[in-house]
Amino acid sequence: MPSRRAQKVAEAVREVVGMAILRELKDPRVQDVTVTYVEVSGDLRQAKVHVSVMGDETKQALSLRGLQSAAGFLQSKLRDRIETRYTPRLEFHLDQGVKKSIAIAQILDRVLPHEPPPDEDEEDSQQQPVLRDAGDAEAPGPAPAAGAVDEEPAG
Repeated sequence: MPSRRAQKVAEAVREVVGMAILRELKDPRVQDVTVTYVEVSGDLRQAKVHVSVMGDETKQALSLRGLQSAAGFLQSKLRDRIETRYTPRLEFHLDQGVKKSIAIAQILDRVLPHEPPPDEDEEDSQQQPVLRDAGDAEAPGPAPAAGAVDEEPAG
């Protein structure tokens, strides 16, 4: 389990690198990239930046190469933002988690039977109040306590 400091540095790296990719990186190869999470080594010298890239395999590979070539620029942005003895060296890795979750959702969609949503008519019939005869029910509200006297407010 990473130390608290390593977790804080990892969060700072994720924030700085994510914003720099979004706003400051001008490389046309890097598009539709999201920083999903960052792992920092115990000595804070290495940072594995996991990114998700929307698109096909060639676009993902192209974006990954663009990020690796921009690593020095992103490290300089990181150096300006965090105060550590060493600026972590950035390594970019493709995060397949989003892709796998979409594939699993598609498989489940094909395998599981589809239940039609309940009709509103059925819901209304289930939520209608039960009507009683006037003789069956007492007057609504709490029963008055024994010996209670109604007082009129002084006014």
